[in-house]
Amino acid sequence: MSPFNTPAPLDGTSPGKATAALAEPVQKVTARWVTGLVLVNVGINAAFFGPINVFIGQQAISIDAPSKEAILSLVTACGAAVSLVANPLFGALSDRTTSRFGRRAPWVLAGAVLATAALLAMSFSAAVSLMVLFWCLVQLGANAAYAAITAAVPDRVPVIQRGGVGGLAAMGQTLGILAGAVFGAVVSGNFLVGYWLCAGALLLSVLPYLFHRNDPPLPAETAGGFRMGRFLRGFWISPRRHRDFAWAWLTRFLVNVGNQLTIVYLLFFLRDVIGYGDPATGVLVLTGIYAVMVMITAVLAGPWSDRVGRRKPFVIGSSATIAMAGAIMAFFPVWPGALAGAAVLGIGFGAYLAVDFALLTQVLPFAASRGKDMGVINVANSLPQVVAPALALLAVTYGGGYRTLFLTAAAVGLTGAVFVVKIKGVD
Repeated sequence: MSPFNTPAPLDGTSPGKATAALAEPVQKVTARWVTGLVLVNVGINAAFFGPINVFIGQQAISIDAPSKEAILSLVTACGAAVSLVANPLFGALSDRTTSRFGRRAPWVLAGAVLATAALLAMSFSAAVSLMVLFWCLVQLGANAAYAAITAAVPDRVPVIQRGGVGGLAAMGQTLGILAGAVFGAVVSGNFLVGYWLCAGALLLSVLPYLFHRNDPPLPAETAGGFRMGRFLRGFWISPRRHRDFAWAWLTRFLVNVGNQLTIVYLLFFLRDVIGYGDPATGVLVLTGIYAVMVMITAVLAGPWSDRVGRRKPFVIGSSATIAMAGAIMAFFPVWPGALAGAAVLGIGFGAYLAVDFALLTQVLPFAASRGKDMGVINVANSLPQVVAPALALLAVTYGGGYRTLFLTAAAVGLTGAVFVVKIKGVD
């Protein structure tokens, strides 16, 4: 019996040759493959969030302390703008890759190498312009790897296993965030060493997946000829024809805006509002609490949703919980309030990451363009990194401070929870 069902058309309109690369999976993936997937998520998120949560802020202080918020917002927003293009672009390119090593693995490797080199270069940057340049290159490379590894899930994982695998992937993401915070605390303000640790973690993390990738190659004749116009038009997914996909994208965008608003100025919130003596260590403590709760709820909620065959109740409840964390931070701007907010945010985001990821893979328009379609979905992860720093800067500088910031986060997250009910094709 074949472990795959018949594939969807290659371009969404004409029949494609039946290949393992394009088929809908029905055979469960192995623990070894899932371990490789998890480790790639660890490395990518260490490379993302170590700098975002600690090192870019410390580097900004070393360059121009009075303008640290503006520098952090500029660097992270420019990098996120690159990721808006990079993720769907590399996802689409991986869809068409005919390497004998598979469609996804070459991009995982190339992206990790580029991001590693850019992190090392960024560690020596003494000007804001260089910070922007190299952080954009980090985002370019890491998003190439992330687009490919994300598409590997609907490529290889059957629907009945996606909640569980999504939970483990969320655990990997969280371990990466925690690793970045650990690096920040261990190096004691030496952001140069911190960048090197993030680079090493990223490069090493991809090796287990590459050695056990289970990534069937796409025959060249199946890929067909390349036409730039059709390639570019493929990035537009009509919200009228694919309503569930559109609503899923919007809800993910809103929930991620709320989450980013809660964490983007965490280092400065501890330093300037709570007055915590060692803000980097404070970030580590809060991230540790957040990480533990994410991992617990992710590994519980994902398989639970697989068993009951429902996704939407979990996504709605977890989105509302994420919003509650913003309210706690707004009304209790003290260290115990920050601890409680971190715990509640972790509870909500763990369940959300696991189950919403499974939901998203079930509303993809075409099997042959999973990489591109997941890349478009990942824009809903990246765009908040552009929007949130700008909103955060306005809220803190002109809108009344950190209470306004956290209440805005709560309101946006709740809106995302409400819109989940619009998705009709998934229970």
